[in-house]
Amino acid sequence: MIKTEKPAIKTLGELKASGYESTSIKDELRNNLIEKMSKKEKVFDRVLGYDDTVIPDIERAILSKHSVNLLGLRGQAKTSIARAMTNLLDEWIPVIEGSDLNDDPFQPLSRYAKDVIAEKGDDTPIDWLHREERYTEKLATPDVTIADLIGDVDPIKAANLKLSYSDERVIHFGLVPNSNRCIFVINELPDLQARIQVALFNILQEGDIQIRGFKLRLPLDIQFVFTANPEDYTNRGSIITPLKDRIQSQIITHYPKSIEIAKQITQQEARITDEQRKKVSVAPLLEDMIEHIAFVARESEYIDQKSGVSARLTISAFENLVAAAERRTLVNTEKKTNARISDLLGAIPAITGKVELVYEGEQEGAISVAYQLIAQVIRKVFPQHFPDPDMIKRKKQENPYATIINWFSTNEVDLVNDLSNRDYEKTLSEVPGLIDLVKKYHPKANASEQFLYMELVLHGLAEYSLISKNVLDTGLSFKDIMNSMFSFNRDDDFDYDE
Repeated sequence: MIKTEKPAIKTLGELKASGYESTSIKDELRNNLIEKMSKKEKVFDRVLGYDDTVIPDIERAILSKHSVNLLGLRGQAKTSIARAMTNLLDEWIPVIEGSDLNDDPFQPLSRYAKDVIAEKGDDTPIDWLHREERYTEKLATPDVTIADLIGDVDPIKAANLKLSYSDERVIHFGLVPNSNRCIFVINELPDLQARIQVALFNILQEGDIQIRGFKLRLPLDIQFVFTANPEDYTNRGSIITPLKDRIQSQIITHYPKSIEIAKQITQQEARITDEQRKKVSVAPLLEDMIEHIAFVARESEYIDQKSGVSARLTISAFENLVAAAERRTLVNTEKKTNARISDLLGAIPAITGKVELVYEGEQEGAISVAYQLIAQVIRKVFPQHFPDPDMIKRKKQENPYATIINWFSTNEVDLVNDLSNRDYEKTLSEVPGLIDLVKKYHPKANASEQFLYMELVLHGLAEYSLISKNVLDTGLSFKDIMNSMFSFNRDDDFDYDE
């Protein structure tokens, strides 16, 4: 959004002459939302997957002039929603120049602003605050104090100004008063100590602030937005009931409900450079598989479902997938390459760092769980593109994979991570029946898609235990299932076949 120049009005007298009228931040948000909705403009255009659920609730809360608590698991765009609310603020608002509390020239709060207006009248200097500066975000941690949020007496200020501690000018205001006329966000609210949460009661309801014996009536003009994980997950604390009662709208967020929405989120958020886009081509099949990892993880018995599986998993995994392919171009001095299914192994660090394991998962190990998630995805995706091996077996149909499986009885295939484009294609082409199978079920596939489908067949047959797949330090090895069983040594390469 283009930032316009700051308004030319510089004094209180000029502001009065302009006809400017003060508006509370909640009315400001409400009025601008009504205007945008009447023009069919989207406010939360970068928040995907919530058009029919969360966003209507947010809009209702704004129209109701409510404070908001966004409740949901990690990676559900809670903070993104809060930041997008700044788009509903007026671009510029006038403040008393030099004021710590962003004082409205027509409704001053601070002693400083009142004194300046009393002294200078219509010559009181005016400054302008842009909407981008009207957003304050604080991560709730156990060490946050009342002084951080509300304020405290500043002995240095008292000494410099030669004031007694009974003078309110010795107060150093905290984040909340300094966010007057702004959106103030507290992330992970349950992590805030209960006694600190109590300090927010009057601010939310009556606007009173008490600091070291001072009782100030400061009707702060703030749009509060809180974010929190469900209380049964956050062991460090919970939102105390009286505070929850004062937060007027609690809105439940959720993960993407479809692969297509999840893909859009990943493509929007993934940090892929222009150079990477020129070098690496990622087929829609692989984009789908990346998203399936998160969907499968959200149902895995090894992963703590109360913790959730963040959308950041697939974003990071996609970035790793592209990086794995890019690295291969650098190793082989190639200008371009296509991402491969085996490149999913390069996304394992993104998976292990984004999931919280239950006891059974800890026993398996994070890397083993990541391998199993990828294996489950392949098993899920494979029958969507080729005949289901289980159905063939049940119905006793002619096996379309027979030629490929028989070839593996005396041969094996190594798909090394750094295999050049030429060697990758040559290796897959040497497996008899592979290209014929792909052409039969995907006759419109281009050359690069054909090789990706050929690789998918090998992975799919391995996950359905028709051939074996072993993880090597340098890549993957496919071979006959029986030979693999007899030659397998636990001190050798890791095999994650069940």
